[in-house]
Amino acid sequence: MADPLDRQAKLAQLGDAMQAAAARADWDRLATQVRALMPALRALAEQGPWNAAERTALERVRAQHTAAATAAAAAGRALASRLEDMRANKEGWVAYAMYSETELDPIQE
Repeated sequence: MADPLDRQAKLAQLGDAMQAAAARADWDRLATQVRALMPALRALAEQGPWNAAERTALERVRAQHTAAATAAAAAGRALASRLEDMRANKEGWVAYAMYSETELDPIQE
């Protein structure tokens, strides 16, 4: 059976990697970490029953996962809001771009 400290260290590593990716808003890396989470937890669980310290570490991973999911959802909402603003102002952006293009033509010649 594996050393319980090894399982605790692996749990800390899994949770910390998710937390770090979310803190950097590295959504690709976060997705990779989340996809790796369940297979890693299964492999650790196959090593035997969880002791109290390991269950505490599991709860920490759960909290880190929840926090990362919350951060990703908030970023998604912010992006959706920005895209909606851009869609709503599309005509203005196009008109500005056309105006700027015609205004700058004499300067560029």
